[in-house]
Amino acid sequence: MENLLTKTLLRELLSESRTTKKILSQVPDNKYSWQPHEKSMTVQRLANHVAELHTWVTTILTTDELNFDTMDYKPNGASNSRETLAFFESCLESARDSLEKATDEKLQEPWQILAGGKVYIKSTRGDMISNTLNHIVHHRAQLGVYLRLLDVPLPGSYGPSADEAP
Repeated sequence: MENLLTKTLLRELLSESRTTKKILSQVPDNKYSWQPHEKSMTVQRLANHVAELHTWVTTILTTDELNFDTMDYKPNGASNSRETLAFFESCLESARDSLEKATDEKLQEPWQILAGGKVYIKSTRGDMISNTLNHIVHHRAQLGVYLRLLDVPLPGSYGPSADEAP
């Protein structure tokens, strides 16, 4: 068996991680406490969330569910770009290793997210990993908006950014 789905998800993870690393590298250390609105995450929380979301790939492949009621979650406290990038690299390594060991059969198994005794999402592991990659891109773009508001030059995602254009 060729594990085409597994290889496709791994290729997407690695491709998107290059852009994620470029964005995380641009976060100024002196802006980690900034937030655009009181209901918004701080730069620190958002940058660390973008990094930590990669661990969801491993969680999806090694558990049957994510239950917000019983999980022991503590956000990463990286407070500068160097620490955040190191955290990102360790999260990415875990995700990559987990996907490299996975099979397409494993990706077809059910997986779910629960909270308050309610099932919020139930799907296959493969679909949940795809959703996780989309979730990373979503928050990475949100971080890009934060950086734009802070007048920080942005690297391109799928081609040159306005800051890189000739």
